Amino acid sequence: APVPHSLPPAASGCAAAPRSAAMSARGPAGDGPAAIQLSRIMRPDDANIAGNVHGGTILKMIEEAGAIISTRHCNSQSGEPCVAALARVERTDFLSPMCIGDVANVSAEITYTSKHSVEVQVNVLSENILTGAKRMTNRATLWYVPLSLKNVDKVLEVPPIQYAWKELEEEGRKRYEEQKLERLVTKERNGDIIFPVINPEPYTVGCSQSSLIHLVGPSDCTLHGFVHGGVTMKLMDEVAGIVAARHCKTNVVTASVDAINFHEKIKKGCVITISGRMTFTSNKSMEIEVFVDADPFVDEPKERYRAVSAFFTYVSLSKEGKPLPVPQLVVESEDEKRRFEDGKGRYLQTKAKRQVQMQPLTQQ
Repeated sequence: APVPHSLPPAASGCAAAPRSAAMSARGPAGDGPAAIQLSRIMRPDDANIAGNVHGGTILKMIEEAGAIISTRHCNSQSGEPCVAALARVERTDFLSPMCIGDVANVSAEITYTSKHSVEVQVNVLSENILTGAKRMTNRATLWYVPLSLKNVDKVLEVPPIQYAWKELEEEGRKRYEEQKLERLVTKERNGDIIFPVINPEPYTVGCSQSSLIHLVGPSDCTLHGFVHGGVTMKLMDEVAGIVAARHCKTNVVTASVDAINFHEKIKKGCVITISGRMTFTSNKSMEIEVFVDADPFVDEPKERYRAVSAFFTYVSLSKEGKPLPVPQLVVESEDEKRRFEDGKGRYLQTKAKRQVQMQPLTQQ
């Protein structure tokens, strides 16, 4: 069971995390850091045939930690009981692969609260329990909203947290406004549908595109009867992994996930279709667009709708775990060419940001 804790120290050989709101925010009563930790050993059914843990398994653990701490916080003051629902996951990088037998230590802290949302910072450490060695594998930022248990359409107010410095609150407010704007922009481009291609040529979009159909059952759902965000993300990662493996026919691992936007809730009894297609390839990476469509025809029949969307980045690995060149994507239609150029823009933007972040380290 999760227990209150302080963030673990940086693993040996890892740079210490920068001081941020994650280390400074306190609960509504100022009674210590609002933090939890989950730990679980990675088993064979968590990994692919090469022994690398699925990115979706880690994403699911990240979301579980975020949901627990957000729900606890939103119920920390007397009022209407609620459950925190995932609204968005910011870009998540997979810094190091995790293997069967490793222990995933997932720590989560609340870093900002607006009137109706909670920002949670999550860190994942991989631990070799034989040697005690630890390394950072993931950092993620998630946004939750509290939904009333009595009325799922009612969003409740969030208890405020205390900040060590006023600047931390201002920084959090800026992040809140940015993610809100990006969610609106993403929702506007959500009309695409993936159609099957007959006898596709090798390395084309149609050759690797994939879909998975899943009936949402009770074990997939929260107390409200809606799908856990972590369940959805795991299914999305599975589809993205199939697309990547079909394209390069090697062992593949998740390198990063661009912002995951949860546009609408998915109810128990829905049939969801998770679709993925290649959008861009660089020399050593593949960008895959994944979206989730829901058919709610059990209780209240209505038209299919777009529920979730995201971009996953995968890399190809040799049997020794070394990066391999990626076969270049063959784009045919004008839409495919446009998506390729959009993906290239995201790739170059991310590369530029990474170089800026590395500059202080190289100057030391």
